[in-house]
Amino acid sequence: MTISIRAAPRRPDRVAVLAVLAVIFLADRSATASAEENSAPLNYFLHAAGPAASPTLWLGWIFAGICAGVCLIIAVLLTAAILRRRPMSLPADLGALAATGGGTKWIYVGVGMSTVVLVAMLVYALMTLESVAKPNDSPSLTITVTAYDWWWKISYADAADPGQRFVTANEIHIPVGEPVKLKLESADVIHAFWVPVLAGKTQTIPGQTNEQWIQADRPGFYRGQCSQFCGAQHAHMAFEVIAQSRADFAAWSAQQAQAHVQPSTISPSIAAGHKLFDERCAGCHAVRGSSAQGAQAPDLTHLNTRRLIAAGLLANTAANQLDWITRAQQIKPESMMPSMILSQQEAADLSAFLATLR
Repeated sequence: MTISIRAAPRRPDRVAVLAVLAVIFLADRSATASAEENSAPLNYFLHAAGPAASPTLWLGWIFAGICAGVCLIIAVLLTAAILRRRPMSLPADLGALAATGGGTKWIYVGVGMSTVVLVAMLVYALMTLESVAKPNDSPSLTITVTAYDWWWKISYADAADPGQRFVTANEIHIPVGEPVKLKLESADVIHAFWVPVLAGKTQTIPGQTNEQWIQADRPGFYRGQCSQFCGAQHAHMAFEVIAQSRADFAAWSAQQAQAHVQPSTISPSIAAGHKLFDERCAGCHAVRGSSAQGAQAPDLTHLNTRRLIAAGLLANTAANQLDWITRAQQIKPESMMPSMILSQQEAADLSAFLATLR
């Protein structure tokens, strides 16, 4: 008979476990700090930075407190019932016990209290919805936001002067301290527009225009996200709301309304890149002031004024622009952006032309 002796599994060293947990914690804090530098992360839904968000924030906290209180009461009553001494056997006359009502009075009390609390919560919720339905002041600006799979078209088309109307993508600039009206539309499926720090969620539905308003109390970058599952790249359908002073917003708007102007001196590389763009990109993308008039993808007239590309997925750098162009289906599978095959020279030429889109 052969006896095999298996070594007992070794317990993980506590110091090693603590070290791993510390590394994970620091990495998470680093990622959070990086996100905060980039824009207000979505976990900021626990905060509010505008009057359209504050009432719903309080509503959420109060409802959470009520739910926690209900759970605590149930836990206390359940514990008391378990610990309470009971007779070992039931009385002989069960009819007499039933006639006394037993514990039914507690059911009446519980149902009555629950009804009062639920009705109060309903009234408070309706009052909150009414308070955020419309801003106190008339909106100073109206913006049309159209959701696509998987990016956002932003149209500043309400200006009285047609020369001040323009289209951009994935970036909504607003003046600080002023209510802004949003017309929300969808070009394909149902999406949902959500900027946690500034307002609640509103769906974008094909063939229907919904409305929402936002207002930022202070300058900053506020991250938004599609919150209605809309397909493979739903998680990578983000945008930014950038709140700036009225002067900065006016300067930004004036610049965005301008058409693209070619540099006074065009190098052979820029000319070759422009030709390549017209041949392979202009069918979907637009560059105002040029022959590129595509409408199914982001307007690139002032591409290099944006912080992010690919609907918030990548920082807007020359390297990331080329990476996105050549590896779009690896970075964002099933998106409408194809991965383009470019030679080294073609990539350099196209990058040179894209650098002029300021």
